[in-house]
Amino acid sequence: MSNSESFDAFYAARAPRLVRNIYLRTGDATRAEDSVQEAFVRAWRRWDRLENDDPVGWVTTVAWRLAIRDWRRTLREAAARLGLEARSREHIRPPDELLHLHQALAKLTPAQRDVLVLHYFEDMPVRDVSALLGMPEGTVKSHLSRGRDALREAFALGGATT
Repeated sequence: MSNSESFDAFYAARAPRLVRNIYLRTGDATRAEDSVQEAFVRAWRRWDRLENDDPVGWVTTVAWRLAIRDWRRTLREAAARLGLEARSREHIRPPDELLHLHQALAKLTPAQRDVLVLHYFEDMPVRDVSALLGMPEGTVKSHLSRGRDALREAFALGGATT
């Protein structure tokens, strides 16, 4: 398979999932699409090096960083237009549901958070999560179970609210 064909296959398999992931994390479909598109453009420029390493992790990280950079720039511009001081920028926030999810995920162990995000938001099967993270499938399943229980408890008790 040529570089172009392997990249096209990678893009077709990963781009829709990554757009959904970034959208779930930011609440902004346009920002998600733009960030993912730019991440894949950058990946194409490095495809010879990335193809045999970890292109999924690389593209996901780049897309997320681009989305955050864009979100921060939007906040700065909105604050400037509204004449807000730097200390009042925290009042411009993403939707509450995303904040609650982020807060609940932050309370999990890093391993639980990683497997939950990859499995549910990236739609990866347990075997792929296992391979990507280098942990046995049984461990991935255990982290999924414990992470779901912790999230369920956080939302039932209101523990994810500010």
